Amino acid sequence: MTTMNPEYIEKIYAGWLAKVIGVRLGAPIEGWTYEKIRAELGELTGYPKEYRQFAADDDTNGPLFFLRALGDSEEGYDISAQDVGNALLNYASYESGFFWWGGYGVSTEHTAYLNLRAGVEAPLSGSIEKNGCTVAEQIGGQIFIDTWGLVAPGNPDLAARYAEKAASVTHGGNGVYGGIFVASCISYAFIETDIRKIIEKGLSYIPADSEYTKVVRSVMAFHEANPADWRKGYGYVRDNFGYDRYPGACHIIPNIGVMIVSLLYGEGDFARTLDICNMCGWDTDCNVGNVATIMGVRCGLEGIPQTLRRPINDILICSSVMGSLNITDIPQGADYIARLAAAVAGWELPEPWREILNRKHTGCHFEYPGSTFGLRVKSLRPEQAAALGSLCGNGQNPAPSGISTCGDCQSQAPVDDVHYQNQAPSAADLRNTDSDAHTGTRALLANIPQVGGIGHMLYKKTYYVPEDFDDNRYQPSFSPTLYPGQRIYGFLKLAPESGDCSALAYVRNATTGEIVTSGEAVPLIKTQWKQVSLAIPFLENGLLDEAGFLLKGKDGQEDMALRILLDDFCQEGAADYTIDLAASAMEVWSFGQKEIRQFTRLKGLTWLSSDRLHLSCADFGEVYTGAYDWGDYTATFHICPECPGSHMVNVRVKGAIRSYAAGFYAPGKLGFYKNENGYVPLTETDFPWELGSDYSICVTAKGNHFTVTLDDREMLEVTDGHHPYLNGGIGLSVRNGGHISCRGIEVSPPR
Repeated sequence: MTTMNPEYIEKIYAGWLAKVIGVRLGAPIEGWTYEKIRAELGELTGYPKEYRQFAADDDTNGPLFFLRALGDSEEGYDISAQDVGNALLNYASYESGFFWWGGYGVSTEHTAYLNLRAGVEAPLSGSIEKNGCTVAEQIGGQIFIDTWGLVAPGNPDLAARYAEKAASVTHGGNGVYGGIFVASCISYAFIETDIRKIIEKGLSYIPADSEYTKVVRSVMAFHEANPADWRKGYGYVRDNFGYDRYPGACHIIPNIGVMIVSLLYGEGDFARTLDICNMCGWDTDCNVGNVATIMGVRCGLEGIPQTLRRPINDILICSSVMGSLNITDIPQGADYIARLAAAVAGWELPEPWREILNRKHTGCHFEYPGSTFGLRVKSLRPEQAAALGSLCGNGQNPAPSGISTCGDCQSQAPVDDVHYQNQAPSAADLRNTDSDAHTGTRALLANIPQVGGIGHMLYKKTYYVPEDFDDNRYQPSFSPTLYPGQRIYGFLKLAPESGDCSALAYVRNATTGEIVTSGEAVPLIKTQWKQVSLAIPFLENGLLDEAGFLLKGKDGQEDMALRILLDDFCQEGAADYTIDLAASAMEVWSFGQKEIRQFTRLKGLTWLSSDRLHLSCADFGEVYTGAYDWGDYTATFHICPECPGSHMVNVRVKGAIRSYAAGFYAPGKLGFYKNENGYVPLTETDFPWELGSDYSICVTAKGNHFTVTLDDREMLEVTDGHHPYLNGGIGLSVRNGGHISCRGIEVSPPR
C-alpha cells in the first residue's frame, strides 16, 4: 500500500485554515463595491474588523458539511450527486442558518433545498432545466467546493469529478463549471506552484467555449499585457464582466473575474493576493475564501502570516442542525479531510499521523505547525486564586466557595456564583513548538507571566452563548461538545526556565457557575510528562462550557514566568447527566432567533412554559441535543402529547434525515422508527396513548440493538441489520400537526 505524502496532510490544514482566514477577511465588507472600499477603508492590509468571536458563515458551513457525503454514503467513495444532496438535507436546518435563505427562485441554494425536500433528486434539483439560467448560475457552485479539492490532493481529475457532482446539487451551467475549476485548482496546487499553470489546469476540465472560460482567459490576457497595476485589472473586469451584465443576486462570472485578478497580480504572495481580492469588492467573503484555499495549499503554512492566523486561533463556528458539530476547530476539520483523502486514495497514513488520526478519543494533538486547537488562557480572580492555592498545596483542603472538587468523583462541594466571567486579563502567549512532545513531534507552549501569584486557566470552550459573539451571522446554535460522565485528560510538563507549577483538570458547569476540579493537584516537572485528568461526575442539569487545566505557580516565585507544555488533551467516555427543562432558558440571538439552551432546531415552534420544553408544528418539527459522536447509551424522556398528531423521542440522531425515533407516531400505537429521509417503522405494538397524559419513554441503544420501555415496562425490542446508525445525539420530534412537551431528559451509560 502506498503511504500518503505527509506534506499533503500539512497542506490540507494550510488550505482549510486559509479558507477560514479568507472568509473572515471578506465577511465585514461583503457586498461592498470597489469604490466604497477605496473611499472608506483605503488600502486594505489584513482584517477590516476585529471580532470577539467570529460567528458562523455559509462559506465554511457548505464545504465542511457537504463533504460528509463521503463518510455518510452507503455505497463507498464513488458518490452520486444525490449523496451530496442528502448531506444538504441532513445537516442544514429548514430555512434557517447554514446559508442564505432568500426565497424560492431568488436564493439558488434555497431553491435547490426545497426541490430536494419535495423529492426532486440531484442533479435535476440544481439544474438549468429545472430552475433556469439566472438561478442556476449564481456563485454558490464554487464557494462551497473547496474541500473537494482538499480531499483529492494532487489528483485534479478526481477533484473535478467530485466537484461536478457536488456543485450540480444546487447549480447548473457556469455555476457547476466554477465548482469544477476551483476544486481542480486547489487539488493541483498540492503539486504545482506556478499560478498560471494552476489556472490552466482548472480550465482544462470545463468547456472552452463557456462564459466562465471566457472571463478567465480574458483576465489572463489583460494581465499579460498590463502586469503592473491590479486596479487596472479590476477596472477591466468591471467594464467587461461587471454586475450590470449578469442577472441575479450574485452571479458567478463577475466574481471569478476578480478572483483571477488577485491570483495573477498577487504574484504568489499569500497576504497580498487576499488583500487585492478583498479590495475588489462584490462577494468578498466568497471570493477571498476560494482564493485563500488555493493560495494556502500552494504557499503552505510558512506562507501564511501570523498576523492572519492569530485572530483565528484555530476556532471555527458553524451553523448546521447538529449543535455539537457547530463548535469545532480547524485542525479537527483538517484531520477529517486527511483521513478521507487517505481512504479515498487507498493510501496508508504515515507516522506519526497514523497513530494520531486513528485515535478513538476526541482531542488536541498540536501536530500541525502553529496549531492551537482554540486553547485560551485567562487569569483567576483573587478569590478564585485563593481557592486554587489551597488545592495546590497538599490537595487535602476542602474547596472554598467558587471551586468544587470531585476528588475521586465521589463527592462535590456546594458552590456560589463568583461572577466567573470577570477574570482578570491574561498576558499569556500560546505558541506551537517542536521543542518537545508527548506523542508525535509537536506540543503547545503556554508562556504565562506570574502576576502577584494568581492562578491561571488553560482551557477550551465547549459551549457558546449569544454574548460570546458580535452578531448572529447565519444563526448558529449549539449543543455542548463535552458532558458530565465523560473524562478529560492531558499531558503537561514544565518547559525550561519555567517556575514551579501545579495543575488540576477542571470543567465549568455553566448552569451554576461551579468549577469542578480533579481534587489533588499534580506537581509538574521538567523531566517527565504528567497526565492530569478529571473523571467528570454525574451532574444534574450539567451544561459544561469550559474544560482545561487550573495552573498555580509556587508561592515565592512570583517573578518567574510559567512555561507550560501541553499535548494530547483529550476526552472519552459516556455521558451521565440530566436536563431539567424547568431550569432551562431561551437564548436570544436576535428578534428573529431565539433558541432553547443547548438545543438546535430543524423546524417547528419551540418555547418554554410550565417547566417544560414545548415543540409544535404545522407539518413537522424536530429539536436535538447531545453529541454527534455518542455511541451506546440509555436516554429517558419525560414527555406529554399535547395535541393530535405524532409525538416521538429521538436517539442516535446524526442529522435531519438520519436518526431513530420511539413514540406515538399513529393513534393507538407505540413504535420504533428509522429515519432514512423519512420515518419507516422497525417495530410497533398496540398501546392506547392519550393526549394530556405524561409518559416516560426510555430507549437503550447498544450497537445495532434497541430496547424501548414505557413507564418502566419493556415494550419493544429490535435489531437494525441494514446500515444501522451506531452513534448520534438525542432529540424530540413531532409530525402531522403534533405538539409535544418535555419536562426532562436523563442520559446515562447503557443499562
